[in-house]
Amino acid sequence: MPHTETSLQDLAAPEGVCYGCGGRNPHGLHVKSVWHEDGVHVVAEHIPEAKYCGWPDLVYGGLIAMLVDCHSNWTAMAYHYRAQQREPGSQPRVDCVTGNLGIKFIKPTPMGVTLTLRAKVEGEVGRKTRVVCEVFAGEVLTAIGDSTFVRVDTGQLADAAHGR
Repeated sequence: MPHTETSLQDLAAPEGVCYGCGGRNPHGLHVKSVWHEDGVHVVAEHIPEAKYCGWPDLVYGGLIAMLVDCHSNWTAMAYHYRAQQREPGSQPRVDCVTGNLGIKFIKPTPMGVTLTLRAKVEGEVGRKTRVVCEVFAGEVLTAIGDSTFVRVDTGQLADAAHGR
């Protein structure tokens, strides 16, 4: 179970506009990631809205991918802050983007059940960081993400994307 504490998103990026995890996006999912009490995993919970069904009574796989993407990215950033012995939100800010998103769907994910995401870094915390994220519907493992996140300067990233 997650701690009842301020989320990494609220600590490090309260102005965030990401669709998946940005608190300032009025249309977004508002994923909230926190360190688990075990000190190894970062966890989040989400209850899918009915509009995210893929088949009757089953969660759309794209929603699972979004949840894994955002939560895993925040796991990478949390590990970066920890490796630097700093608190999330301290300066300079740590930002990562998705370099590779891998999702393995193991079982159908039912609607109407709280999804728990449990993630941790596998290997080194570096410019590229591998994160493994398990998705549970109740107690049942339904998907596993195995992804890579790249530490970036988001200002430079936006400029490059817009050809500036």
